[in-house]
Amino acid sequence: MITMEVRGRDLVTGLPKPITISSTDIQEAIQESLLHILEAIRATLEDCPPELSGDIVDQGVILSGGGALLNGVQEWLTNEIVVPVQLADNPLESVAIGTGLSLEVIHKLQKAVY
Repeated sequence: MITMEVRGRDLVTGLPKPITISSTDIQEAIQESLLHILEAIRATLEDCPPELSGDIVDQGVILSGGGALLNGVQEWLTNEIVVPVQLADNPLESVAIGTGLSLEVIHKLQKAVY
């Protein structure tokens, strides 16, 4: 368990107050959000075509974004979805890069949806 002292404003007194939080506190605080993400991943995997399922089982999925950097999330997801989970090369930047690339071909994407 890792602990850290953080400072913030006490909502009762309005005064600055340091508190010590632990990695366990953080895990508890984000547990519900992580479970929603897990549900979305499972639903996506269940709905994907068989030819894509084979690739996912062989090659796994890639985590990106800030959540990918959470300590232990890669191992947790690997155990939960039973396929390999890897981190993107630059998880924080990959979301912005992917968004930029999709904007370059948005006209093609719009045609595929409609």
